Amino acid sequence: MSDQKIIPALIHQAWGDANVPSRWREWVDSWRRHHPGWDYRLWTDADSRSFLMEHYPWFLPVYDGYPDPVMRADAVRYFLLDHFGGVYADLDVQSLRPVGELLTGRELVLGCEPSVHTRLPQARHRGLGRILGNAFIASRARHPFWAHVHRELVRTHRLADALDVSGPFFLTRALENAPEPESITVVGSELLYPKVSPYARRLFAPQETDLDQAYAVHHGAASWAGEESWRPRPSSNRRVRFWASQGLRPLADGAFDLDEQRSRWASGAAAPPVSCLMVTKDRPAFAERAIRCFIAQTYPSRELVVVDDGLDDALEKLVRGLGDERIRFHRLPPAGLPLGALRNIAVDSATGTYVCQWDDDDLYDPERVEVQMAALLALGAEACFLARQRLWRPARRELAVSHMRVWEGTMLCAKDALPRYPAQRRGEDTPVAAQIVSENRVVSVDAPDLCTYVCHENNTFEPTHFERIFDAATRVWRGGAYAERLLAMAARLPLAPADLVHDETGTGTRADASARADASTGTECRAGTDTDALRPHRARWVISEPAPAPTRERPSVLVLTPVKDAVRFLPGHLENLRGLDYPHEAISLGLLEGDSQDDTWDVLERALPELEQRYRRVTLVRHHAGVRLRGRSWEPGVQRERRSALARARNHLLSRALTDERWVLWIDVDVTGYPRDLIQRLLAARKDIVVPHCAGEPNGPTYDLNTYLLRPEAGALNWAQWVRDGILLPPRGFGRAYLDEFSAHDLIRVDSVGGSVLLVRADLHRAGLVFPPVPYRHLIETEGLAALAKDMGTSCWALPRLEVLHPHHCSESLSEAAAPIA
Repeated sequence: MSDQKIIPALIHQAWGDANVPSRWREWVDSWRRHHPGWDYRLWTDADSRSFLMEHYPWFLPVYDGYPDPVMRADAVRYFLLDHFGGVYADLDVQSLRPVGELLTGRELVLGCEPSVHTRLPQARHRGLGRILGNAFIASRARHPFWAHVHRELVRTHRLADALDVSGPFFLTRALENAPEPESITVVGSELLYPKVSPYARRLFAPQETDLDQAYAVHHGAASWAGEESWRPRPSSNRRVRFWASQGLRPLADGAFDLDEQRSRWASGAAAPPVSCLMVTKDRPAFAERAIRCFIAQTYPSRELVVVDDGLDDALEKLVRGLGDERIRFHRLPPAGLPLGALRNIAVDSATGTYVCQWDDDDLYDPERVEVQMAALLALGAEACFLARQRLWRPARRELAVSHMRVWEGTMLCAKDALPRYPAQRRGEDTPVAAQIVSENRVVSVDAPDLCTYVCHENNTFEPTHFERIFDAATRVWRGGAYAERLLAMAARLPLAPADLVHDETGTGTRADASARADASTGTECRAGTDTDALRPHRARWVISEPAPAPTRERPSVLVLTPVKDAVRFLPGHLENLRGLDYPHEAISLGLLEGDSQDDTWDVLERALPELEQRYRRVTLVRHHAGVRLRGRSWEPGVQRERRSALARARNHLLSRALTDERWVLWIDVDVTGYPRDLIQRLLAARKDIVVPHCAGEPNGPTYDLNTYLLRPEAGALNWAQWVRDGILLPPRGFGRAYLDEFSAHDLIRVDSVGGSVLLVRADLHRAGLVFPPVPYRHLIETEGLAALAKDMGTSCWALPRLEVLHPHHCSESLSEAAAPIA
């Protein structure tokens, strides 16, 4: 192994300033003690930013824009390791013995967290089969994985949760489509992360920490899972504002330290059991949603008591199917008892020291119980309410933050301080809340996002009740702002796609609700998606520009082509490239072969000497993904697997081939014809992303259906019915128009692009524009790239009069970017 591929003897650690807190100094010293002769560098926040400004200035807009300092702390390590190499260790990672033996002969070493962490709520909701820790990473400098990670950081920087933006969940997903995976070593938790988090130990069976094989131990393991106290963050502790009744211990700034209470719990302080109480009747869709909110709660010691007096047994079957012992279901005969009486039955069934109102038609943030219990215990109160809550009226596409008051539905109270509910059919919780406030020490927390009051207009109150609430709201979002806020809400809550579709009654099943997409949103909406990506958002439908003037510039262009089983296409592909009248000394080539069962690789190797003499630079890459489709390439059931594999191949080729070129031109191997001045005409558009019209025959209909404009009526269509395996697979022409309809236009803006022929400014790729291998707003590969480009502020354009040919008989090639779906 060359010196360039050796992990250097260099240790990186980071903190906000040079004053490392005393509780971590012993662990910091352990690295120096076990690694004499190694270089050591402590990076302050100022150092980190100066480093990025000097070496990675393109990333500063993302870095400076992170809303949470921990995102910056996570991200900068990926750049330090890329530039310098070495070992990065968080301050709460203790060295147990020299790591030289672990690193010998390896280029990049990552470690898994204990497998039990995948059972924790945040990991379970994301479907993670393993979790890579980012508290210890060792790498050689310039490993290609880091360039890939840098692009992924741009793609994820607008997500809500630091875990997905730059933390362990981010790193785990980045490895799924990493370049040169054979050079990456992932070791088991026993070597670097042997310590199970206290939170996981409380939730599951106690586990002893075995350090016999460990090189290091992360004392803040799974800090993302509720153990915030040990994670070294340069930011201040999280503080939550509150108001209090008389008798509470006063705090001058009107805020309590949430992390301080979490630290006490992590150190073994009691977490009193809480019974969440839900009364429901014949609206299983709403109730299931509320149950998912309960399951997602971060507070460990809890139960859900469900009292159901409806005729429908769907909810009971659902609860039985969950097999969650924390959910206790009580089925009552439909005797018409008032709501107050049913609430008393739920209270009597509760085993917790505290009880929490859990209405079946509202939504609850995963931290709701934890924050309210932290406030209650920190301030010595008997009860906690929210001072404001979020309001959601899906039928009118409105979100709001309520006015200040004691919101009865947010009550969390000591069970022995809770009075009996009056036998009323509605409004039964108002006198109970009033009595709690008048007779007890009560804290009112100002954290509106913890509870979402859903105004579905089929509630126990008449519509005018909600009109008054919205009229008094401190802030309301409608229109485009509503969609943005809805997505932010969905990113926090454990919602299914159907939950964001308007359903007046809550009686439908999830499958029923999925089939009733809200015409006003145009498609289902979920965490991490944006309905704007699926609808027209322009004042005019078609934005076009006149014919672009020719350009005399001849900037360097990198032509990239991934291939598989392409023997029958390669001669024509290489001949077409030779026929380009663009200066060959300004053209670089990059070809990636993978998983071929014919002689594609041998043909490429034989052609390599001639190609290297003809072009500026040639990169030939072999990368097997092991993909074998279960059906024909055009079948809907294989599209996610097929296009995900193609996206990974494109990204891998890009990471290996791109150096100093100014433009990247993607040309599929089975594109059989294009004009000799193809490159000049694409460059003449003077757009950052541009495609020609890809047709199946001369002057024929569009072949590449991934290049399209959304029709004016797209926003009123039911797109949810065409989501399969997480991606949109609508039939041809559904809400979309293709380039053969715009032959009268020279240059038009489009909503998506295909990859048959695709020109991209290279700096966009360098800044993180990749081909998403997983659904990005229900789009993948080239379509996902277009959506990602939009988020990065770049529009996509097309030249309808510039024609390239992709005959239909070529559709079996891996490089086919668009399989028509009829």
